[in-house]
Amino acid sequence: MSNPGTSNTASIESRAQLVEAIARGCKPQSEWKIGTEHEKFGFVLPHAADGREPLSPPPYAPRGIGALLEKLQGPDWAPIMDGENLIGLKGQNAQAGRAISLEPAGQFELSGAPVVSLQETEAEMQAHFDQVRGPAAELGLGFLPFGFQPLWTRDAMPWMPKSRYAIMRNYMPKVGSLGLDMMTRTCTVQVNLDFSDEADMARKMRVSLALQPVATALFANSPFVEGKANGLLSNRARIWTDTDNQRSGQPSVFFEDGFGFEQYVDWALDVPMYFVSRDGKNIDVAGCSFRRWLAGDVQEPLKGLTPTVGDFEDHLTTVFPDVRLKQFLEMRGADAGKLEMMVAQSALWVGLLYDPATLEAAEKLVREQPWSVYQQLRAEVPRLGLDAAFPGGLKPFTKRVVELAEQGLRARVRNEAGYLDPLHLIADGGPNQAQYWLDLYNGAWGQSVKPLFTEAAI
Repeated sequence: MSNPGTSNTASIESRAQLVEAIARGCKPQSEWKIGTEHEKFGFVLPHAADGREPLSPPPYAPRGIGALLEKLQGPDWAPIMDGENLIGLKGQNAQAGRAISLEPAGQFELSGAPVVSLQETEAEMQAHFDQVRGPAAELGLGFLPFGFQPLWTRDAMPWMPKSRYAIMRNYMPKVGSLGLDMMTRTCTVQVNLDFSDEADMARKMRVSLALQPVATALFANSPFVEGKANGLLSNRARIWTDTDNQRSGQPSVFFEDGFGFEQYVDWALDVPMYFVSRDGKNIDVAGCSFRRWLAGDVQEPLKGLTPTVGDFEDHLTTVFPDVRLKQFLEMRGADAGKLEMMVAQSALWVGLLYDPATLEAAEKLVREQPWSVYQQLRAEVPRLGLDAAFPGGLKPFTKRVVELAEQGLRARVRNEAGYLDPLHLIADGGPNQAQYWLDLYNGAWGQSVKPLFTEAAI
């Protein structure tokens, strides 16, 4: 379910074209798929004997992330270029439907193919780890799936030669204090899921958006900053509270009665733009209004450019609500982590959203509280996890959510319910990933985060 980039050059004549660009994603339930994406931090292996600092984040070049992409190229992986720079790989043949891309500081991302089962999700992720591990080791590199860079400062992080990131790097400090941290020091795992029609999309949006803070608490895996515990369980989630609030979070309009494709389009049109692509190059239009551009109220550097449907589809990739709508729904509330936890993240949402009876029950559960409760919860779970304040207690509520997800998976009759086992343990009072690592940090590790790069690496 990776984004192919701008392809629709049709000029925009009406809002209906923008609605249709999203509505094309509607599919009968028999065609619903699961697409999982995850990111991970590169690091220099401790035994690398070429003068590089052990555990340091690798640059693009030399002997860095760019070289790894080159090693992975082959019959199944075609290059994706940004000017003269190799910045990703598009899967073909045996890897068709997949893509490998780079986040701003070289976080290595696999965008998985649309698959039918969670068993395929697990196998795909494991195969990717196996494929990357050898070529990376030849370059003296390892990878750490973790929610926030646990050791290095923002200034120590490299920047990849990807033109859209240069635009964002310049713009982010103007709209929030933590946007550059989001770009360079966070990693997530997300699952992309289908919908049958507008009403199904709206129901799934409301349920999943309300429950993203629960997912954040379950999958919290970023309790360290610059080598120290900082009193949080998900520093990645905290970063999103002051990145760019015009384009992120839990917009209230998504919860309103009557929410649908048109309302999402209207919200997205009012989110400031980042760039427009022309002739293979990204033009910096950061801060410009797509709505004003459509209305003909054109400002530099948009003068002389006609908005296209492809421009709007690109724009949709630059909005960052906790659940993002394109031609599918993206669940964006979880930290990257252990393989079994990243698969469990997909299992949670497949279980809640893909069985109609379970989705109806989940919506009834969510509606027991006003939407404002979930918006407040989002602010508290980065620090408190499942101890955050919630009417009747967040742990009992989370237990009900996970039980519903199991009900939904059992209804699929694919023997997938076992993928929720780690979440049942957490909901029953066990430690989440962040708490597990904190116990080691405060005990056997002697308040050092360096063992993470061995214990949590792929």
